[in-house]
Amino acid sequence: MEGMAYGAGKAGGAFDPITFFQQPHTVLRMVSWLFSLVIFGCIANEGYVNRPDEVVEYCVYNRNQNACNYAVGMGTLAFLCCMAFLALDVYFPQISSVKDRKKAVLADVGISAFWSFVWFVGFCFLANQWQVAKLEDNPLKEGADAARAAITFAFFSIFTWAGQAFLAFQRYKLGADSALFSQDYTDPSQDAAAAPYSAFTSGDDLESPGGTGSYQQPSGDGAFDGSAGYQRQDY
Repeated sequence: MEGMAYGAGKAGGAFDPITFFQQPHTVLRMVSWLFSLVIFGCIANEGYVNRPDEVVEYCVYNRNQNACNYAVGMGTLAFLCCMAFLALDVYFPQISSVKDRKKAVLADVGISAFWSFVWFVGFCFLANQWQVAKLEDNPLKEGADAARAAITFAFFSIFTWAGQAFLAFQRYKLGADSALFSQDYTDPSQDAAAAPYSAFTSGDDLESPGGTGSYQQPSGDGAFDGSAGYQRQDY
């Protein structure tokens, strides 16, 4: 697409919040940010329960502390990662170097694919631990809704992050296939003050009094004549 480099226009353009929030990858990032917040909040607030005769609270997922720690830890990191990529999306149109844009898009592809895998593992882990949880460990079924909500949003997060990876890959293909933004491309905003100078070539002819393009030495007789008051001496 002409005038575009890896899904964004040339550097120096004004930030348009309406256009920014209408971009598909921005919408998916915000949805993923919300899902990670829900997962973290559900487990942190209601993910630890105990029996009526106990004081110590255990993880609602089969009393497996690793399950709750995984959900809370991954939810927190995914939340921060979404915030970081949203900030990068805001700054991305200001990046003038095409190589830097390429690195940012490739990082988006890799990290988004990684988080899709992380949430796939998390969904399988939490669903398995919830399935084998014993009723006698939680007879009042406290935190059941929060546990199911965390599993559900972990499942949805697989697809939101996979969608981000797919869109980032499309942006990479768009930039890689563009002939305009090759490795030799320089953003006009960086080159506005530097006007090119024409190089001197050996074929350029210097002006000469005769106008023939080459220097001609005047003849000996015409260089000194009698009108100047000089008389030739014979020896």
